[in-house]
Amino acid sequence: MKSSLLNPRKRSLLRGSLLVLLSLAIALLLSDFPHNRANPFLILPAIAAIFGTADTVRCMQRRWSFYHGGVLLCIYMDLMALCMILFFLLYPYTHWITSSQ
Repeated sequence: MKSSLLNPRKRSLLRGSLLVLLSLAIALLLSDFPHNRANPFLILPAIAAIFGTADTVRCMQRRWSFYHGGVLLCIYMDLMALCMILFFLLYPYTHWITSSQ
C-alpha cells in the first residue's frame, strides 16, 4: 500500500507545505544568506516551491470551513516563503541598490 504523501495524484496538504519549507531551507543554504552570493541554482528551489504552492492550492474546498481557513493560512505561508526564495535569487543581481556614489 502506497502512502498518500508520496502519491502526487492525491491531495496532500502536508506534502505541499513540506516541499515549500524544504525548498526554502535549500535556498537558504545555496544563497549563503548573510553574504548573498549570486547562485543561478536557486531557480530549482523556486520551481519546487511553486509546485508545492500549487499542491497546497489543490486542497482548497468550495465551502468555507475551518479546514478551508487553515489551507488559506498555509497558502499565505507558501507565498511568503516563495517571495523569500525569489529575493535570494534576484537580490545579488541588483547592483543599482547597493551602488554608492
